[in-house]
Amino acid sequence: MSSDNSSRPPAAGLIVAAFAAVYLIWGSTYLAIRYAVESMPPFLMAGSRFVLAGLVLFAWMKCRSGDWPTFRQWRDATIVGTLMLLGGNGGVVWAEKVIPSSVAALMVAIVPLWMMLLEWREGAAGRPTLKIVLGLVAGFAGVGILVMGGRGYDGAPLPWPGLAALLLATVCWAVGSLFSRRSAKPASALLAIGMQMISGGLVMTLFGVAVGEIPAFDPAAVSALSFWSWLYLSLVGALVGFTAYVWLLQVSTPSKVSTYAFVNPLIAVVLGCTLGREPFSMRLVFSTGLILVAVILIIYGRPARSRPATSPALPDPERAG
Repeated sequence: MSSDNSSRPPAAGLIVAAFAAVYLIWGSTYLAIRYAVESMPPFLMAGSRFVLAGLVLFAWMKCRSGDWPTFRQWRDATIVGTLMLLGGNGGVVWAEKVIPSSVAALMVAIVPLWMMLLEWREGAAGRPTLKIVLGLVAGFAGVGILVMGGRGYDGAPLPWPGLAALLLATVCWAVGSLFSRRSAKPASALLAIGMQMISGGLVMTLFGVAVGEIPAFDPAAVSALSFWSWLYLSLVGALVGFTAYVWLLQVSTPSKVSTYAFVNPLIAVVLGCTLGREPFSMRLVFSTGLILVAVILIIYGRPARSRPATSPALPDPERAG
């Protein structure tokens, strides 16, 4: 996908295909994570797939630009990668050992709510509008309904350790997202994302080693479904999804591109409850509606001048993609 601004506008079909890629690919990563961790240790699985995707992306963009990132850029990429991948994505993949992918996707969808609250705390956000207040109330109400009445794979109440991990993951992702706005980054968005994937993936892998995942890992026991899910997450979820996302930022408007934030959870819920045969209930439907409405209100409820500019950092796919 070319980003040459001097050329004629891209065909409408190409833009539609890019949006479909971001919606469907990132929405499907939650179910793919669930399948991958069925027979692979969560942190080694996630760390290795981000290192692989990051190396491919970094090498590709390095050959195109020829520039080598500075020490400060690598340092900030490591901070962002640690917060968003180890803290954010790591919490999601660990939780999906015991939490349905549909529930995980809905919990992750509240990241914009945390970001709004953190911006207020830092004084970076103006006076809240009525839409934003309603969004915060609806979002946390939806999470409360989901947490108190949700059901796991066996029909039992959702385990609190998994819910706590998801909640911590959303906070880490929000903090990492805000830090990434002022972090040192190379001019190329894809190069910056590649650096964050490499550094964050290495930190995740080291964490997996530290918590003893290697002795418990038997490569011969990895199922075909887990392996292909890992490969899908590495190459399609990361490379294709992020490339389409960054390209859309150049040819479309931020408000349109940001629609992925509430479309992805909906896709994840549909896939999890159909293909994944995860528990389905009217409580899930109600909490899904509240959370998605909340995200829409938060994203579009603030004045256009105060909406944060999009930066070349990992966005919120399965917390990411």
